[in-house]
Amino acid sequence: MATCIQEIHLDDIGTVFEVALKDCDEIVDVSQASAMYIIFQKPDGTSTTKTAGFTTDGTDGKVRYITTSGDLNLIGGWKIQAKVTLPSGTWSSNISKFKVYSNL
Repeated sequence: MATCIQEIHLDDIGTVFEVALKDCDEIVDVSQASAMYIIFQKPDGTSTTKTAGFTTDGTDGKVRYITTSGDLNLIGGWKIQAKVTLPSGTWSSNISKFKVYSNL
């Protein structure tokens, strides 16, 4: 069976970025979060913060953001991190990397 490898391209709109928050490999219930963000660091080192939403109801620890026009505006290596505010404090996810490719 073939594996689908999806590339993210410059100026893609509607790309879903999903981040799971974990503490020592245990899922963090974020259903009571008062604020949720996904921070994108661009290849030029600048960052942009986007308001995130739940993937389901938050008990799975997942938050997501769907790209809009102008979000993926640089080719190269990007970083992503989620940040949530819960009644017990403010927490950040691990940092992940992805690449934005050029178009023909």
